[in-house]
Amino acid sequence: MLLCTITVPRIAAMLMSALLVLAAPVAPAAAQGPVYLADVDDLPLAPGLTEVPDARVAFDKPGGRIVQAVASGRTDPAGVRAFYAETLPALGWQPGAEQTWTRGTETLRVNVEAGDGVVVVRFAIAPGTP
Repeated sequence: MLLCTITVPRIAAMLMSALLVLAAPVAPAAAQGPVYLADVDDLPLAPGLTEVPDARVAFDKPGGRIVQAVASGRTDPAGVRAFYAETLPALGWQPGAEQTWTRGTETLRVNVEAGDGVVVVRFAIAPGTP
């Protein structure tokens, strides 16, 4: 004969535990990591920005690649500038003239514009100097 030692309070506790597990919040998608430009797999978008798909231009030529991209969003332009000032050196980009970075034989221009509560960032990568 099998003795059952599960009591009503114990069943209630197990059901409550199961409900708590099912009701636990799920981490938001933003917590999964940075989003990168579609044509530059190591150039992240600053928080609050979304790439404008119709503004993408990318091709390789014998002298190097040429990439142009635009991202926009309702965010703080100073925060966007600070994000790239901190992030780009960690990715090997060295600061140059205003809004310009170099890495190897490429030059990256990051132009941050703001108006009407929207920040627009224009990215341009080209071989050599801008």
